[in-house]
Amino acid sequence: MARTVSIGTQDFEKMIQRNCFYVDKTGFIKEWWESEDEVTLITRPRRFGKTLNMSMLNCFFSNKYADRGELFEKLEIWKDGKYREIQGTYPVIFMSFAEIKQNNYNDAVEKIKRIVCEVCQQFEFLKNWDGLTEIEKKNISNISYNMSDVMAQDLIKNMSNYLSRYYGKKVIILLDEYDTPMQEAYVNGYWEELVAFTRSLFNSTFKTNPYLERAIMTGITTAEYSAVRKFAKQTSNGSAKAETMSKESIFSDLNNLEVVTTLTPKYETAFGFTEEEVFRALDEQGLSDKKNDVKIWYDGFRFGSKNDIYNPWSIINCLDKKKIALYWAESSSNGLINSLVQKGSSNIKMMVEELINGSTINVPIDEQIVFSELDYSEDAVWSLMLASGYLKVVSSEELNLIRESDNEYELALTNREILFMFKKMILRWFSPAKSETNEFIKALITGDIESMNEYMNDVALNTFSSFDSGKHTSEKKAPENFFHGFVLGLMVDQSENYIITSNRESGFGRYDIMLEPKDKQTQKYPGIVIEFKVINPRKENSLEETVEAALKQIEDRNYDAELINRGENKENIHHYGFAFKSKEVLIDGR
Repeated sequence: MARTVSIGTQDFEKMIQRNCFYVDKTGFIKEWWESEDEVTLITRPRRFGKTLNMSMLNCFFSNKYADRGELFEKLEIWKDGKYREIQGTYPVIFMSFAEIKQNNYNDAVEKIKRIVCEVCQQFEFLKNWDGLTEIEKKNISNISYNMSDVMAQDLIKNMSNYLSRYYGKKVIILLDEYDTPMQEAYVNGYWEELVAFTRSLFNSTFKTNPYLERAIMTGITTAEYSAVRKFAKQTSNGSAKAETMSKESIFSDLNNLEVVTTLTPKYETAFGFTEEEVFRALDEQGLSDKKNDVKIWYDGFRFGSKNDIYNPWSIINCLDKKKIALYWAESSSNGLINSLVQKGSSNIKMMVEELINGSTINVPIDEQIVFSELDYSEDAVWSLMLASGYLKVVSSEELNLIRESDNEYELALTNREILFMFKKMILRWFSPAKSETNEFIKALITGDIESMNEYMNDVALNTFSSFDSGKHTSEKKAPENFFHGFVLGLMVDQSENYIITSNRESGFGRYDIMLEPKDKQTQKYPGIVIEFKVINPRKENSLEETVEAALKQIEDRNYDAELINRGENKENIHHYGFAFKSKEVLIDGR
């Protein structure tokens, strides 16, 4: 009989007691325990079973679950007698930072204090134990939401001390979603303040804690931040200010940390579902005929060297609803990724074009995500997108020790669900001018130059600012960013009718956009070549001169060549010149 599929249950005890659908991941317990790593950080994309696995570890090791072996007796870990002896024998401190999403530093620290306070108040019984000194008992009594920063930062270590003496065993510490507050700090501009507080908390909890047996942290990223540090430098003319770059990491003091990212060959099948697990689940739920569709939509993740890892959130929703749909992609606003692409450079948008077209990109990847570099480093953007699950590794180049270069990876969109997510995201960029955009595309196809000019200027006015990074975008870069965002919008909107490419070699030069009709027989849709130019004041006195230069370039450099070679009739090819001056656009064609 098929088990009930429970959506959103992250409590291991509930899952087992209710006999809900569960994929056995207890092998992770043995793999982690036998690694002998003191402090482990594991990063995986959101909704990949991190919280459920941490709940499983808590149920297995915590002495609150002593004599609760029935939770594990049907699972893999229970086959090993050694682990039956370990179950329920350790004091465990289990906490989660998942709820820390405050938009300012003071509220974030207050929330951290509340979480630490509530976790430690579970052990309030210790203040009645004669094994503690009066000062230690008073420390427990003084635990409150209003405690000082220093008390909060030392509280987990102090509680580890008391628990280890009370139970005669060192403590296991589990911290889930450690990086949620760090991501909020980056987005809301208080990273440097929070990293100082958190570094002290983590140093006390994980580094200088002699009462710690083992610890695990989970998150999406290995959060770091590059900061400009100023120092005084003495010169012959006196004192002068100089600057240097330094990475600000909450883990700077932790030399006992084992970091396991999506690229690390460790715990490869502990998070997410393998293909065998997915196909067994589909058989159990009577969905055997959907295996191929499920693979296309939800497969594609790779952890370490293990391919064919499936997104568990989409799988359990598919099992429950019995249909293919956007599940994982719709479970978050994807706000940070959206902003990085929308406000990113022309090159980022062009590479997203390649990805949407089904091609791959080759980029260096740094597993240590440096949040502040997202503002100016394209490599950091791709690294975040890989860590977050939007991209997958197709192949990789080994670290070149001679050139001392970063590993270069060939990346692609993870699966069809992610492709659809990006398409929906791009279409939303133009929602402020949706009707104008639709009318413009109609005019583009029919050759209505007057309407194209009318609607394009409305589109530009409504959407230019959304592509502006806000970092003093130049008169030239602003239209370039809009232009490449517009290309992405065209690609998504007209993907059924056209093959759309941009900035490719054709004839004797480069065209900016080429729209190749998929149906070349009926000639319902014309071939289209668009040349984009920003006015050059040294050569041109008006937008009219710029647009004429654009059209002349299309003809002089024979940009029609590729369309004709692919079977398009020369008489059915439209040429358009787009001339930009700041946010003003002029279009002409022939």
